[in-house]
Amino acid sequence: MRSTAAGVSCPDCGAWSAQVHGSYLRFPADAPSAGRSVVLQLLVRRFTCRNAECGRRTFVEQIPGLTRRHGQRTERLRETLAAIGLALAGRVGARAHIVGVPVSRSTVQRLVDALPEPEVPAPRVVGVDEYATRKGRHYGTVLVDVETRRPVALLPDRESSSLASWSTQRPGIEVVCRDRAPFFDEGATAGAPQAVQVADRWHLWHNLSEAAERSVTQHRQCLRALLPEKPEPTETEPDPTQESSGSPWPTGHRFADRTRTMHARIHALVEAGHGRRAIQRQLGMTSRTVKRYAGAARPEDLFTGQWQARTSVLDEYKTYLDERWN
Repeated sequence: MRSTAAGVSCPDCGAWSAQVHGSYLRFPADAPSAGRSVVLQLLVRRFTCRNAECGRRTFVEQIPGLTRRHGQRTERLRETLAAIGLALAGRVGARAHIVGVPVSRSTVQRLVDALPEPEVPAPRVVGVDEYATRKGRHYGTVLVDVETRRPVALLPDRESSSLASWSTQRPGIEVVCRDRAPFFDEGATAGAPQAVQVADRWHLWHNLSEAAERSVTQHRQCLRALLPEKPEPTETEPDPTQESSGSPWPTGHRFADRTRTMHARIHALVEAGHGRRAIQRQLGMTSRTVKRYAGAARPEDLFTGQWQARTSVLDEYKTYLDERWN
């Protein structure tokens, strides 16, 4: 193949030239066809620049959309390999030879590095957070376009001056979404005073969950089952629960049943002649727990502390809380 153009423009000065200095053959690799390699044989011409002030004496014609200077592949194959490199990176992208294109991982990386940086529109809502290159030692700042959910910049540190310098160059920022770190507050205030600063959703939910967990932990002893309302026992109908155990915990409650079962099991092992150390190894319990169960004559003696009935502001809601807990 060869070009039929009458002349070309000098790539340096742009002067038109039709004076042919010489010609030679080029063999650029093209995209494969049916899994087989394709090599083009191009007859290219070298032209003489007619501009005496131009520093380039001669230049070689390039076919638009097909070749470039010092290129060993066509633009079509170059774009294909660059797309594979973006998707799979170097070592895996080098396996493109299975489609008829022998290429090394270094070549794939060079093709990716040669791609122009994509034009990122100026963000309007910016999310600011930190990232760690070495946890506990080295931290940087990541900035994300909240509307597109794509990172836009990585700062090498988390100093307020770096964030302020980056924000100053982008006056279109309207909202800064950040956590409560003081250096992010200072940097956003100095670099984007026109922006509204808000707390990001993740930290709001995280702080809310921590507060709820602390509150539930503080009131954990209030989360107990409601006692079933039973008519007062008469002389003819004695209350079997009060007579048998005197426990405020009814049968079927998970804490009470588990305590009764473990108490009976440990006392059965004690009566069988097992020592406390053997019971501890067999049940996987601590010596203190085995001693406490073995020393209690009745399981109801263990229903103390947080299990005792106490009045609380949560009494009218305990039925609902037990349903949710179960």
